[in-house]
Amino acid sequence: MTQKPERFLALDVFRGMTIVFMIIVNNPGSAPAFSPLDHAAWFGFTPTDLVFPSFLFAVGNAMSFSLKKFDTLGSGAFIWKVFKRGAIIFLLGYLMYWFPFFKHTADGWSLSPIKDTRIMGVLQRIGLCYLFASLMIHFLSKRAVIITSVLLLFGYWALLLIFGDHNNPYGMLTNAGTYLDKFLFGDAHLYHGEGVAFDPEGVLSTLPAIVNVVVGYHAGVFIQQKGKNYESIAKLLLFGALFIFIALCWNMSFPIGKKLWTSPFVLLTTGIDMILLSTLVYVIDIQNWRQANWPSFFTTVGKNPLPIYLLSEILYTINDMLSTKHFNFFGWTNSAIFQAIAPGAIGSLLFAIFYMMICWCVGKILEKRGIYIRV
Repeated sequence: MTQKPERFLALDVFRGMTIVFMIIVNNPGSAPAFSPLDHAAWFGFTPTDLVFPSFLFAVGNAMSFSLKKFDTLGSGAFIWKVFKRGAIIFLLGYLMYWFPFFKHTADGWSLSPIKDTRIMGVLQRIGLCYLFASLMIHFLSKRAVIITSVLLLFGYWALLLIFGDHNNPYGMLTNAGTYLDKFLFGDAHLYHGEGVAFDPEGVLSTLPAIVNVVVGYHAGVFIQQKGKNYESIAKLLLFGALFIFIALCWNMSFPIGKKLWTSPFVLLTTGIDMILLSTLVYVIDIQNWRQANWPSFFTTVGKNPLPIYLLSEILYTINDMLSTKHFNFFGWTNSAIFQAIAPGAIGSLLFAIFYMMICWCVGKILEKRGIYIRV
């Protein structure tokens, strides 16, 4: 029996947990950090590798509610709305990397050159995946969406094998995705966090990432149609376990890896996400375990994910802008307080939690005032 759509508390908690963990792993006080809070060096998997694909899964969950509002729109109006939203998210990501737009040189202040600004990135991938997943779901039948998703996973694998270096098609600098990004954007517009021009959110690896959103969408639709009961979460758990099993089998020929966003990585992460979401539905909606109102901690962030994420990224940039050669507020806080309390990885983790709580407090202020920022 189809239930009337209602606020999906488990989704808000799931999304909030994802953002909270994302802020913690993105902002350690100093090295070294605990190994589970680092991404896998190349192939392999750590809990941190689950964060970004989980957010894409949550985007798909939210689409299972939001796309219903577009059912009465004509094709032109629908395309305009999803293109507009996707473009705004993409632009916000680009502006975040360009921020603060100006830099101070020996000759004074000048505009930061666009030629050195990274084009692709986290929000850019979210915007693109939202756009293409929305178009697929709206214009294709359920069966066609599933077939297209399978083609994206196997097609991406084929493109890497055909157009990458035949001796090392999965290498950081020798895979087809890197070749394409360098051709489209040039080295200066790519991510350099690995010490070389390589973008983990490149154009080609966005193709399999679309499937993370599609699976999240269908998981949301499934729960709405079947209800929040034992049968629905049992089936969701089984699907999650099946995806993980297929991913581990596929890993023997196409390794699991976030930075290349391999197809088995998509299946592994969506499988884990289905298990996590079904667990939250069980805990929150079936068992009603809400003592001390613990879900509200995560829903504070989960209801305003975009502004909280942007704040977490921009706040560090502002801190660096205001720093002097002799004083950096966050650096001093980490070394003088948290490293003094617990030197090493524990102190670094404590600082990351402290930083996350700053962002959470801003989210709480927005929530208290009933401000929910959407695009």
